[in-house]
Parts: sequence; structure tokens; C-alpha cells
Amino acid sequence: MTALAARRRSPLALAILIALGLLVTGAAYAALAPQQAQASTATTDDVAQGKQLFLANCATCHGLNAQGAQPDKEGQVAGPSLIGVGAASVDFQVGTGRMPLAAQGPQGPDKPAVFTQEQTRQLAAYVASLGPGPAIPAGEYTDDSQGNAATGGEIFRVNCAMCHNFAGAGGALTQGKYAPSLEGSSGKHIYEAMLTGPQSMPVFNDANISPEQKRDVIAYLKTVQREPSEGGAQLGKLGPVTEGLFAWIVGIGALIGCAVWLGSKAA
Repeated sequence: MTALAARRRSPLALAILIALGLLVTGAAYAALAPQQAQASTATTDDVAQGKQLFLANCATCHGLNAQGAQPDKEGQVAGPSLIGVGAASVDFQVGTGRMPLAAQGPQGPDKPAVFTQEQTRQLAAYVASLGPGPAIPAGEYTDDSQGNAATGGEIFRVNCAMCHNFAGAGGALTQGKYAPSLEGSSGKHIYEAMLTGPQSMPVFNDANISPEQKRDVIAYLKTVQREPSEGGAQLGKLGPVTEGLFAWIVGIGALIGCAVWLGSKAA
């Protein structure tokens, strides 16, 4: 056996090959992985103020250190751990009024925000300091005027329309849950929802849908919402279900009324 062959069969050579493979894979991922479209301007003061807000308003459910509450006797957890959820998740949940919850239920409803934008930013900064997670997106990726509505429509119909309806009008899910209407939602909150997957929604990270594609989805939704209804009443943009129901109740009802009226005249 030659010296070269002996080195090839050495356990140390195998370890070196594995280490080199991991090094090359890590370097390739770091070079090719999509960059997060984030805008972080948090300061240490923001983190400190956010912690005070958290302790006063959120710690009852999420724990003093945001580690989550212990399950109750029925195994229900009052509030999950927030470590690693990132600033984007907090900005979405708090900015849309879903948090703090008014009451336990299948999911948190969209309602007027309890905290100001400044307080929301501080809460997000504090939670972001606890562990790495998705950051609040930069404004250039939430501006619908820079997106391609046609491309966004294709992405939305493939990934989102089965729950939110083709026009983002929302729809019912199971066990009392629902996909909310996207009418009036800001571009930032739509982006954050795709990025973090709140409640029953799946997560569409930047490897699944790039920041530019998310912006295209926002452009599509805003374009649909701005379009005038040339055909008359939109009936919630829910498609043939509401249109058929309207035709049966109003149209057939009117015909029955006319028939009864004519019959009474003939008598």
C-alpha cells in the first residue's frame, strides 16, 4: 500500500473532507442566499422603553422574559414564546390591533391599534433583541407603485387566493378561524404577514417568495382595490356564490311577487 493510499483511508482524512464540505456549503449559502429586506433603526433606548411596555402590557400572557406562559390545567397556553419571532411579527400583530387580545378565541381579530406607532416600534425592538428573527421590511419593498401587479397577481392566485379569495376579500376556514379581508391593509402589514405567517397563515420567507415578489403581490392587491366596479355592485367580490344567492333571493323573489300580484288581479 502506498503512502498516498494510506492517507486516503485514514479516519482523519474523512473528517477533513467533511469539514471542507461543510465550509464550502456554508460559504455558498452565505453568498447565494437572498438578503432580508429589512430596515432596522432601533436604539438601546428603544429596547429599554419596549421592555417597560412589554412588562406592563404583555408579560401576563407571554411571561416576564417573553418565554411564554405555562400551560393551564386543560393544556392551553395563554401566550407563546416570543423569542426569535422577530420585529416584523410584533409590528404586524400590535400594529393591526390583534395584540393585545381582547379575549381568548380561535384567532385574534383585526381592530384599532392600542399602541401608537412609536410604542409599537419600541415593543418590536425589545422582542427583536431577545433573538434573531424577521425584521420590519424596508419601505422600498412595501411601496406598491414600484411593484408589478401582473406578476403579483400570478403569485397571489397560486399561493393565497384559496383562502383570501382572488381579490383579497377573505374567506372562512375551519374551527371558527377565517382568512381576513385585505381591504385597507397597508403594504407593510401585508409584507409582514407573508414573512411571519400569523395564526393559520403559512410562512412565505424570502427563499419562497423574494422581497421583490412580495412587493408585486402588494401591487396586485392595491390595484384590485382601486379598480372601479364597471358591472355594478361588487357584492363583496366573493364570486359566484354571492352573485347566485342574490339572483335567487332578489331575482326569483321578484318574479314570485309579480306572479302573486298578477294572480290576485285576475281573481
